[in-house]
Amino acid sequence: MQEPLPGAQDTGAPAGFGPAGRALLALSKLLSIVGGLVFVLLVTMSIVSITGRKLAASPVPGDVELLQMSAAFACACFFAYCHLAGGDVKVDFFTQRLSPAANHGLDAFGSLLFGLMGAALWWRGAAGMLTVQESGETSVILGWPVWIAQALMLPGLALMALAGFYQAGVHLRLARASNTTVELQS
Repeated sequence: MQEPLPGAQDTGAPAGFGPAGRALLALSKLLSIVGGLVFVLLVTMSIVSITGRKLAASPVPGDVELLQMSAAFACACFFAYCHLAGGDVKVDFFTQRLSPAANHGLDAFGSLLFGLMGAALWWRGAAGMLTVQESGETSVILGWPVWIAQALMLPGLALMALAGFYQAGVHLRLARASNTTVELQS
């Protein structure tokens, strides 16, 4: 973990973030908290359902449907914040000896791919949601429209795309700054 420099103002945002990045980070953090709360509710519901099934032969009706529909939404809530906070898994064994500019260039490429994946997932998720909405598909036990669960994932996927594209820009700026610093030191 990197400690802030003494006397430096800690904004809570990673290096290179401007006002738009801090706003994106705050929105992503809020969405990830919502996703976490949904998971807490799902665990609570599962415990109640399992206990009810074992002790009183009365589980929560549609518990598996609720779990499936809500977990997909909750998972989509975490992607953007994880990427903006630098929580992605990175294997830097081969790149640890590269210059900071090269590492930022590789991180920019990875973030671009992350953003493109988020955009593709949003696009196909929206297309799938519209198809399911037109067909009128509902869940088996509760009879809830399935498209609503798919629609709830879309904001998280859109934020994922924005986070990837923003981080790509941040890493490109940091790569240029690293090159400038190296040139000035030479």
